[in-house]
Amino acid sequence: MSLGNILSVTDISASGMAAERLRMEVVANNIANSRSTRTLEGGPFRRQQVIFSTAFDNAFGLAFPNADQLHGVQVIGIEADESELPRIYQPGHPDSDGDGFVTMPNVQLPNEMVDLITASRAYEANLKVLRTFREMTEQALSLLRAIA
Repeated sequence: MSLGNILSVTDISASGMAAERLRMEVVANNIANSRSTRTLEGGPFRRQQVIFSTAFDNAFGLAFPNADQLHGVQVIGIEADESELPRIYQPGHPDSDGDGFVTMPNVQLPNEMVDLITASRAYEANLKVLRTFREMTEQALSLLRAIA
């Protein structure tokens, strides 16, 4: 096994950590805008989602074309959730229509909390991989020093 393949473990974990950090930032932004009825683009805020390359590849059957090569996670982009925007009756709201209904963002706090916890756990798992790799490398070096 070459040194490049050994160090690719750190690259994979680092890319996973970066992707999950971005996902946590997007979730925090969704929560912060969960009551925003007016944006710069016009209309209420739409929930954002992070799209990873592995999900894209799996959808088209392209995942792991070369099983001997190790790859990390790549963020394809951030997309708006096009689900229906809820309407609530608030006739005194500045953004209410003629019937007194306000179109609200499609952000649901329980779903955002689940996404936040999932991203946090995935980040922690990648961090654990890096720590375990470091410990294994230190043990291997100490064994090599004892032999020499």
